Order: sequence, then structure tokens, then C-alpha cells
Amino acid sequence: MAADREGGARRRSGRTVVYAALGVVLLAGCASMPDSGDLRDVESTPRQDTGVRVFAVPPADGAGPGEIMQGFLEALTSDDPEYDTARKYLTPDAARTWRPERSTTVLANGPSIETDCGPGGREETNSVTCVLTGSRVATVDANQANQPADGSYRKKLHLTKNPKSGQWRIDGLPDGVVMGKSDFQRNYTSVDKYYFASDAAVGASGQPVAVADPVFVRGKVDPMTQMVRSLLNGPTAWLRPVVRSSFPTGTALQKDSAGLAPDDQNKLTVPLNLKPSRVAAGKCTEMATQVLFTLRNLAPTLQAVELRGTGGSRLCELTEERAESVAWHGASKRPEYLYFIDGKHQVVRMPTGSTGTGSVPVPGPFGSGGKGLRSVAVSRDEHTAAGVGDEGRSLYVTPLAAGGSLGDPLVTSAGPSPADRLTTPSWDARGDLWVADGDPHHPRLFVLEQGVAKPEQIAVPDLSGQIKDARVAADGARIALVVEKDGKQSLLIGRIQRDDGTGQGISVDGLRSAAPDLEQVSAISWAGDSRLLVVGQESGGVQQMRYVQVDGSTLDGPAPGALTGVKAVAASEDERVPLVAHSEDGIVRLPSGAQWQKVDKDGTAPVYPG
Repeated sequence: MAADREGGARRRSGRTVVYAALGVVLLAGCASMPDSGDLRDVESTPRQDTGVRVFAVPPADGAGPGEIMQGFLEALTSDDPEYDTARKYLTPDAARTWRPERSTTVLANGPSIETDCGPGGREETNSVTCVLTGSRVATVDANQANQPADGSYRKKLHLTKNPKSGQWRIDGLPDGVVMGKSDFQRNYTSVDKYYFASDAAVGASGQPVAVADPVFVRGKVDPMTQMVRSLLNGPTAWLRPVVRSSFPTGTALQKDSAGLAPDDQNKLTVPLNLKPSRVAAGKCTEMATQVLFTLRNLAPTLQAVELRGTGGSRLCELTEERAESVAWHGASKRPEYLYFIDGKHQVVRMPTGSTGTGSVPVPGPFGSGGKGLRSVAVSRDEHTAAGVGDEGRSLYVTPLAAGGSLGDPLVTSAGPSPADRLTTPSWDARGDLWVADGDPHHPRLFVLEQGVAKPEQIAVPDLSGQIKDARVAADGARIALVVEKDGKQSLLIGRIQRDDGTGQGISVDGLRSAAPDLEQVSAISWAGDSRLLVVGQESGGVQQMRYVQVDGSTLDGPAPGALTGVKAVAASEDERVPLVAHSEDGIVRLPSGAQWQKVDKDGTAPVYPG
């Protein structure tokens, strides 16, 4: 349903859609309950212009059960902040006890209503029970965290007719809301809120490492206030074990703090229930950094955040420029070079901003060939490189400096073929190096502290299958694994739990799917603080390249241009850097707003630092 900015009304699919000027759309359910048939789809509201807000209208006088059901479901997809209109379709008791914020269930094509609603156990003429059905694709919980879902959805709603007024209303329903995928995409937006890795620091100054925690908020219902409240409520359950917040327990917005928005100087003031005596200066700066990092996706022009305490007292103020020095995150440093292996088996590099195709060997042993390198990874400070050679059997680490020596391999694999041996290595921000052994008889995951320490084998309690690829996030708190079992591959995200003093070492826990519809995963790369670029295919489908979130949601937006025969991809947390791939044409890159361009027809294994 596209909004008609000039106003007007028309009839559509059994309901009246009223178009109001000034970007407001009113929905009115006016279908009647059919006399026969099994299911009736409740049509999802098509995508709207982002500047349009959609509001429902209350039930019409004398509306029948079908009209009440239809109107209620449409009201759930509106931009009504407190679902006040939806509550008008309920009895007073049901309206008081219904909790829409408990969950959002997303169905593939919207909910269908069983049209033959049976008697509800009371007077048949005054009571009916209807059933909503559909195919689940996701749920969003009370903490706004997304979880992919499948299987059937089936919930009962009970309607009763008031004997005095003669009006039908819903008096029994589950908590939460339900809607189709298209309505969900129109209503909700994915936003990263930020916490700090609980045990990580980077650089000589010991900067805390920011970790993104994606959640979904209603995009046109005061999203900034929603996000600040979500940030103060703490991380989602999945991420909570590996991050910390600088906000004291119990921190909340002051009452009547709705409508948070930057002023004309692009500064946001956030009123908190904190006394100045409870907030140390350093902690306050970290708190403001969390707010600024969290909100700048909603307000790209946001320049500063000021936190205020009780009585309007000023706690601290932080500019965007200073926030970059307070905490480290993936896009803090733009990579200087793109790296790949050329036709002479040398590691070569070219400036990320280069528009040409010229590359030069890196300084050090990797730049002179040898060892038959299959893949390479460069540390985030671009001072050290790790390479897998000897047909995938050996991992070498060497400085990117002239005169260095290669030395002995630090990790070896006994896998039966090159594809079953060491994966492409990767580095996190603290300088630790990660690599997996894909030996089907002995799958293992290793970390080498600072890239030089003795390899430590990492426990992966939920691992079921062979590791085909492993890429650690820049924050060192999460890792992406491609795991193969029974000929099918899954992209899984795990959280990295460090030794907590119990002597149990490091483990990867909480494995969850990030691309549940893919059966083959050819290549992956981190492409943001909570986003991956994935190459794979669905069952019976063709190879595709797309972005996915670590929570398993597919981002709403264009995928990279089509490319055939992709064997590897390279992306950066800095979105200004071109995507790079190894395809049938060798190394190719995709600058913003352009088509894929050839870089090196004999090149393989492209990577950015990380």
C-alpha cells in the first residue's frame, strides 16, 4: 500500500484503506466473516515510504467477529505507540491485561484466520473462538532480540458479544503481537546497541573494546528513546556473558523522557535517574560513548551526547570525535591495504583507496613466495601476517618487515585433503590469532595469543560437524564458523568466553544459526560490527551473495552485485572500503556505486586486515 500524499480513499481486498495527507495512513478493517471455507489470509500491509506513519482506526459500530479480528490484526501493524487503537478491539479486562511488548511473532505471509470459528463454550450467539495460523520465520522477544524460527503458528482468540451494547470484542488472546514479514520490515528496524567486551583492552592506553548487540525497535515510534531504554536495560541474554555495561545497575531514564532527539546543534541530552555522586568521570565518559555509538545509526549527524542526572545536574558531555578515542570498535581504523596471493604464490598488497590494479609484494618472507600459501591473514595493525601453506597442512606467522624469517609452523593439520585441513586464519583487535583444523576425524579450533604463543585448543561444546571456515570478529567476543554435517553447511555464530579464573580456558558457547535458509556456504567475511557478507545457496538454488546479521536476520537492503564462481570474499568494518572477491575472473572489487572491476586475473585469497 503506497501512501497517497494527496489524500483520498479506495476499496482494496475487502477493506477500506484511507489515505491521509501529510504522510499519515489510516487503516480500517471492514471485512465480514465468510460463511464457509477453512482459512482466510490477513493481507500484510505493503511497504511504505519511510516518511509515512500508519495508524489504525477503531472498530465500527456493530462490527461482526470477522471485522473485529481483521481490524485488530491491522491495528497491530500500525505506528500507534501504545497500541491504544488495538486495545479498543478488546474487552476492558483484556485490554488491561494484554502485554504487546512481550514478543513479536513474524509469519511468512501474515496470519490467516480460520473462518469457521466454533462456539466458545458460552451462549453460542454471543461467543466464538477463532484461530490464527501461519508459518513462523522469526520471533522478537521482550528484550527486542531477534531469533530465527520455523514451524507452524497456531493461537486461539476468543470473542464475546456484550449483551447490553451488542458489540463484539476480543476477551481472550495471547500476549505479544503477530504480523507478516512485510509488515515487520515496515514497522521495525535493526539497530546495534553497544557494550564493552568484559575482558578486552586494546592499545597502550587500554581502550575498552565496543561490542555491537543488535536489537529490533519500532522505527517510527520514538526510536531514540526506545534505544536508550534498551541500552540501559542491559545486553541481550545471548551476549550478556561476554560483555559489560558502564551504566550502574538500576540506571533508567527520568520520568517523562519520551521524545529524545538531538537539538539544532546535533547534541542529544539524556536525563538519567543518577545522582552525580554515583558517577565517576571515567565511567560517565564510557556511558556517553555507549549512547553515542548506539544512536548514530539512527541519527548519522549526531555530534555530541550530554548526560544529566537528578535535578538537571550535568554528569558529562562527549563529542563524537572524542568517543573514538574512548573505546575501540571495528571501524575505528580504516585498513591501509588490501592483501591477496598472486600467481607467483607471493602475498601482495595494494592501497585500499587505489583505483588502479597495481600490487606489490609485502615485505618479509611471504612476499617472496614459497611454502605454497593457500590463504593469508594480516593483523589489524598491519605489522604481522599469518599464512596457511604446504597444501593446507601448516600455519606460519611472520612480521611484515624486511629481513624476517619464516621459521617453523605453529599449527599443523593431518587432514586427508587440502580442503580438510587448516582454514583461513583471522585476527581480533587484541592481536590474538584464530584458526581451525578442518580434519573430519579431529576437528579443532585454536587461538594463538598475540599470534606467537603456543596454540591453545578452544572448547566448542555445541559443535556437531566439521569446521570448514572460522572468522573471529574484531571485538574478540564473537566468532563465525562454517560447519559441515551430512553434506550440508551452516553458518553459526558463537560467543567467546575467556578464562574467568576457574582454569577452564577459553570456550566458544551459544552457537546459533546466522543464515538458517542456506545449505551451502562458500565464503564469509565480517562486514561490520554485527554484519557478515555471506556467499552460499539455498536448497536447489543458485549461488548468492548477501549480508546477514549475527542474530540471524537478513538485512533489508540491496545485496552486492551478482558474481559467479565466488570462492572467497573480503569486506571491512569500514563500509567505505570496496568489497573484494575471488571469482572466476580472479580478484575483483566492487567500489561504491560501481560494477565489479577486475584487479588480478591470477590472484586468490583476498583479505583486509583482521
